[in-house]
Amino acid sequence: MNILDKIVNDKRVEVNLRKQLIPVEQLEQSVLFERQTVSLAKRLRESNTGIIAEHKRRSPSKQVINHNLNVFDVAKGYENAGVCGMSILTDGKYFGGSLDDLLTARSSCKLPLLRKEFIIDDYQILEAKAFGADAILLIAAILTRDEIKQFSEFAKQLHLDVLLEVHNEKELHKSIMPSIDMLGVNNRNLKTFEVSLETSKQLSELIPNDFVKVSESGISNSEAINILQPYGYKGFLIGENFMKTVNPGESASQFIKDLLS
Repeated sequence: MNILDKIVNDKRVEVNLRKQLIPVEQLEQSVLFERQTVSLAKRLRESNTGIIAEHKRRSPSKQVINHNLNVFDVAKGYENAGVCGMSILTDGKYFGGSLDDLLTARSSCKLPLLRKEFIIDDYQILEAKAFGADAILLIAAILTRDEIKQFSEFAKQLHLDVLLEVHNEKELHKSIMPSIDMLGVNNRNLKTFEVSLETSKQLSELIPNDFVKVSESGISNSEAINILQPYGYKGFLIGENFMKTVNPGESASQFIKDLLS
């Protein structure tokens, strides 16, 4: 069993527990449920930097990244730096995140927020909406084509953007459908954890231009973005690079200055 299988098994147990604790009706009564969402895809299309900055405390591949930062300050810092959007890991067991992080970031900034989670149930999409997200992540590696269709269409009904993440050509082919806004190519091999920008390059020509192309993982300098932009990428998800510093907002600001200089 690989790490992704383990995470998904634990997630099923967790989601079933959460459903018992907080019924759907309660989520739908959240103050934020009626909030007008901001399109991350639109922001990326219009941007010349395309940075989606991430809040992530730890990961299975790197263990602790940063446990000392306050989400409120990180979100504020990212917004001041001029990023296009913010990705927030809400998985607790493996990434040290929570839905409260999403709520805190929402109260701190006006950026489009992506709930980065292992979504395996409609309930988690309702949670994303109720806690202030503007977009959700779907991971092709853990979903069937029917599930991708079901979850992405449900997200669209709630006015949430959908970022669909793929790792290879097979996952990409089962994922192309009108209810997806952004197609993300993860440069990290899930089996070996090795990272290579070649993955983004190779898959770029197979992604129709109707979708906003996003490259994820392994983007640690502005040169990587300069390499990928000619391949049609408009979005670049950067987490570790900013989060491992004392001031992620300042790091993001410097990164964007370098990129534009």
